[in-house]
Formats: sequence, C-alpha cells, structure tokens
Amino acid sequence: MDGRAYRRGVRTTRHDAAASSPTALQWLRYAFGARLPRDLSAWVLSDTTRPGWVRRHVARSLVQLSPLVVACLAVVPVGMAYRLTAALGGVLVGLMYSMAFMVETTEHRVAKAGYPAGTAARLREERAERRRTARVEERFPYRAGGSGSFD
Repeated sequence: MDGRAYRRGVRTTRHDAAASSPTALQWLRYAFGARLPRDLSAWVLSDTTRPGWVRRHVARSLVQLSPLVVACLAVVPVGMAYRLTAALGGVLVGLMYSMAFMVETTEHRVAKAGYPAGTAARLREERAERRRTARVEERFPYRAGGSGSFD
C-alpha cells in the first residue's frame, strides 16, 4: 500500500513511532519550542497534522504552563486556597491563549522543521475533505465515485 494505511475508509499516512519519534528529552525541548533534528521533520509534520493534533497541542501547552503552576503553588507566600485559585486561573488563561493561537503555533513548528508555510493547514484540510467525501459515499453508496444520478 505504499506506506499508507486505511482507517475507517479514510486514507491516512501511517506513523511509525518506533523508527522516527523523538526521545523524551527531545520531546520536552520540542514542547517548549525547540527545533528537533532534521531527521525528525516528518515526525513534526505528522504530530501537527494527524488526528488528535489538537489534543497533542493542548498537552504541549500544559507542559509549558507546568513550571509556572509549580512556582505558584510552591513559592508564593499566601494561603493554599489563594495559590490554587491563582494556579487554576493561570492555567485557564494560558490554555485560552494557546487555543487562540493554535493554528499559528503549529504552522510555526512545521516551518521550523523545514516545510513551507501553510503545509500543516493544507494537509489537515485535505484529510478533512477525504473524510467528508467518505461520509457522503457511505450515506449515498449509489453515488460512489461520482457515478449515477439523483434522478
């Protein structure tokens, strides 16, 4: 199948995690915005475009916020209730900004990996279009491949 796998009727690129994933330290640096080695460029593109990319973006954002949360909980000299409230508020505001700039952030990660600007958005849109087409063909099998008519 030429490096491609079929899942629920939608063709997606297969991600071979064992062969091309970053180490834990590399991933941690990547979560904080560092560039990965050139041989992991395909992994970065896959990470920012395959299903679940929003969930992975939120996970990276939580990792970025974690030092501030720990500092707020451990260092600030007020009651624990105030520290917990401040930490929760900080996480919520941080996640709000992270989600607001999610597409731009992932595009920047892909550009740092050496791909042209807009590559991740284009790939996600192509995948969404394939899913829409597959759904239509499932609902109306007599129209599969554009054949037939509505008469």
